[in-house]
Amino acid sequence: MKSWIEGAMKGEPEAYAQLVGQYRGMALAVAFHRLGDLFLAEDVVQEAFTEAFGNLSKLEDAEAFPGWFKVIVERQCYRWLRRKQHAMIPVQKLEHVFQEDDQAHNPEAQAMRNEMYRTLRDSVATLPASMRMAVELFYLEGYSLKEMSDFLGVNVPALKKRLFDARSKLKRSIPVRNLATMFNDLYEGGKDMLHIMNGDHAANRLRESGIQGDILVWRELYTFGPVTRDMKEAKVRKNRAAILEQQLGIPQTEYLQINELERKLHSFHQYKEIVLWFEYDLYDQTMLSYLLHYFRGQALQHTNLNLLCIDSYPEIEQFRGLGQLTSVQIESLSGSWHVINQTELQAGAQFWEAYTSPELRHHLGYLQAEAAVLPFANAAFKAHLSRLPSVSNGLGVIEQTTLESIKAGVGSPYPLFREVGDKLHVLGIGDLEYWAHLKRMTEGPHALLQMTGATAFPNFVRQDEDFRDAVMSLTELGTQVLQGEVDWALLKQDEFWIGGLHNESGKQARWRWNPASETAVELESI
Repeated sequence: MKSWIEGAMKGEPEAYAQLVGQYRGMALAVAFHRLGDLFLAEDVVQEAFTEAFGNLSKLEDAEAFPGWFKVIVERQCYRWLRRKQHAMIPVQKLEHVFQEDDQAHNPEAQAMRNEMYRTLRDSVATLPASMRMAVELFYLEGYSLKEMSDFLGVNVPALKKRLFDARSKLKRSIPVRNLATMFNDLYEGGKDMLHIMNGDHAANRLRESGIQGDILVWRELYTFGPVTRDMKEAKVRKNRAAILEQQLGIPQTEYLQINELERKLHSFHQYKEIVLWFEYDLYDQTMLSYLLHYFRGQALQHTNLNLLCIDSYPEIEQFRGLGQLTSVQIESLSGSWHVINQTELQAGAQFWEAYTSPELRHHLGYLQAEAAVLPFANAAFKAHLSRLPSVSNGLGVIEQTTLESIKAGVGSPYPLFREVGDKLHVLGIGDLEYWAHLKRMTEGPHALLQMTGATAFPNFVRQDEDFRDAVMSLTELGTQVLQGEVDWALLKQDEFWIGGLHNESGKQARWRWNPASETAVELESI
């Protein structure tokens, strides 16, 4: 975006065209609010662009363009209102935005669709000006929250609040079911829609919410075990299935159902709209990046990709995931997604390619180059690398936090899981994954922990009732490692994976994490 503005400031025609395409819709929305006439608004916006391009040399900071241009649009509106000689007749009918050929093919259906648009427009018109502007820019014009924030000079959290309040007000003026159907049919694709998300619980809430469309629950665990750029290779998938069965107890036949999910994914062209529902943590960000990597390599044709990725919800103080929401709360998110652009597809692919790389330099390169196109990607990727053995005592962040929690008096497994999960919520650790980490800390001659009251850890197929009453305590070595007197990674020479980084059995960990500088280093450079 900044490069377009700088290019326009240098007089480059292509940059002018990019800026017009980027800001025309938002400028029209501002002008329409001032004038109440869409045709007049178009004239005013054209004049505003002419004035802006004639004065670009006066703009000192390219990043200030959105707010600067908005002032020009508003000034042009004011000028027109002062010189108008007759009363305006607001143009409320929007039939001209509909496709004429659709009317010819099915005039009855198109008439119903037009009526739905008018009903929704009339309801939106009753909203306070700030909410109305947010709704029109986000839902009707398709701008992202970041673009709206730059243009309107309003921060993203405030815009989220306006959209949330606007949806609540609309539902009081229109029956909830009708509103959901209206957004589905007009802006979300209705029955030609596919929702992809993580978690059966959240999926059930989505089904109960009344939001239309098919649901594909993506069942993978990219935060554990071996991962590679191309997960569809038969050899890779077979090896991964064997390791997940050995360490998590997931039967290979159960895991290999991912092949069926992949087949369903490949049939995405049958849908007009796809919505990816994901959260901020590493668990979800790896899934999201895998899917964005996949879609970047596809010819989308007439399928639109949308993204809803959140780290908070207004009514929940400690938001950890969509599974916390009720069906009514899920329904309130209807339509709050945005269209995924090529930049986001590329950013997701870069995350996945770096995450699955066996070379540490690729992981570090991602952190150094990531420009926050995807808002939660950088923090999740940094959390991913913090799982590496630390330079101080050889503990990854999961082991370190576990030992600290046990030392503080949290010894029962389930409270311990909750404690560590809350402290490391950015990882999104599941119980199976955590039990595997806990088991690794109790095994072998260099155990950090000892467990009393139970003899086995739960896994995918086995639930041990005794485990609920078990007690975890530090071994002597665990205390020494926690105090920084011993380096566990020099002793614990076993096989583990951190994304694509693979430490082979019988070898010392090749990579280390430095918590102070928040970066990773090769063992030789410590």
